[in-house]
Amino acid sequence: MEAIKDSVARFMQALTQRQIAVPDGSLWGLLKKVLTKSELEHIKINYFKGGALNLFVDSSSWLYNFNLKKEQILKQLQEEDKKIKDLRLRIGDVK
Repeated sequence: MEAIKDSVARFMQALTQRQIAVPDGSLWGLLKKVLTKSELEHIKINYFKGGALNLFVDSSSWLYNFNLKKEQILKQLQEEDKKIKDLRLRIGDVK
């Protein structure tokens, strides 16, 4: 019989993967068009609500880097999808 902690870990991992792949799949696709592969490794979609796209960034140095490019990234995202009104960045768990 499988240990509960293993079941919970497996469930949480599956939930996290679906969180990006299902409702935010189109948003993730847009981010792939706008950001480099190395930049994508340091972010995770937290939520998209009311036109605001909130991203978790894994470190303060990457947060600073993204903040320098925030207006450019937002403009490129808006060219692809007019529903995106704001881009919010904060440090959070990306795994």
